[in-house]
Amino acid sequence: MVLAKAFVCVKCGIRHRPSKNSTKCTKCKGPLDIVYDYEKIRQAILKETFLREGIWHWKYWMFYPIADISSKVTLMEGGTPIILSKNLSSKKRKVWLKNEGVNPTCSFKDRGTTVEVSKAVEMGAKRICCASTGNMGASVSAYCAKANLKCRIFVPADSAGPKIKQIQAYGADLVRVKGTYTQAAEECERYAKKTKAYLMGDYSYRGEGEKSVGFEIADQLNWKVPDYVICPIGNGTLIYAIWDAFCDMKKVGLIDKLPKMVGIQAKGCSPVYNAFKKKSRKIIPVTNPKTIATAMECGDPLDGIKALGALRNSNGLTKTVSDSEMIRSVKFLAEKEGLYVEPAGAACVAGLKKLNNLKGNVVCILTGHGLKDPM
Repeated sequence: MVLAKAFVCVKCGIRHRPSKNSTKCTKCKGPLDIVYDYEKIRQAILKETFLREGIWHWKYWMFYPIADISSKVTLMEGGTPIILSKNLSSKKRKVWLKNEGVNPTCSFKDRGTTVEVSKAVEMGAKRICCASTGNMGASVSAYCAKANLKCRIFVPADSAGPKIKQIQAYGADLVRVKGTYTQAAEECERYAKKTKAYLMGDYSYRGEGEKSVGFEIADQLNWKVPDYVICPIGNGTLIYAIWDAFCDMKKVGLIDKLPKMVGIQAKGCSPVYNAFKKKSRKIIPVTNPKTIATAMECGDPLDGIKALGALRNSNGLTKTVSDSEMIRSVKFLAEKEGLYVEPAGAACVAGLKKLNNLKGNVVCILTGHGLKDPM
């Protein structure tokens, strides 16, 4: 049962019917969002049964655009721990760490990939292509292997070595592109048009899957909404997906308030931060992004407009962090919390340390395992 009604462009408002090529608006090339039938979702949630069910990604199936979840492609993603940090908490706030590094391919990307690959199978796709800085490529490769789909991954030349090896281990066809993630994405799109391969990436279906981070946070905190959710921004898909999840939950009556979103970018790649500070509606691409956190090295973020909307609509905040601040936070999390994360995952903690005025319950998203991009 599909409860998704239509795609809507977040820039120009044009509605689109769901289709295989639902990646960008056909009029303005803006990112698309999915609108659901929230009354039917309310009916689908039998609250007592739903609230008692164990926490994992597909518990929240009614918020995903999949027709038949019995044929889903899954590696048992989600259900990641949320850990109270005594070292980061104080009298004025409690800090929780959502550890996404324990997903099947060791990053949050698996949440989007399970929905995206399930949708591709539903639509009869046989060949997949995707551009990635590394984590998404590894995730897509793994789930395509599970679904017996051919897969080609385009990566920028500076992608982390362990992520490249992981992609190759799953049997994907790897293409190294001279240039940035933006150039890799452009080459991937050309390949998709030429070969009719199913194009995956930070598009609508993936974003719908990544909403489960938000669903789980509320669920794990006994449906008490945190005051702040701190999230790194690369392409911007995750921070918008988490915000969208809280909005979905409020629409169907699972929660009664919304958190403030806090977006963290690397100083060497901060187009969303720049737009937010300038109060601009336009994202100006960073032509030569440079940061040790390769997972955040997206100079022209596909969902930058969505991320900007999440920050503004939630009355949120944004900060930039340096490479050295992220490295110190990697070390801090390992030595003080027993959590080994990649630099992009540590960005939230680096940002939190610059936001001493935050009060209440704060959740930091640790997006990927440290072995993915070891320091």
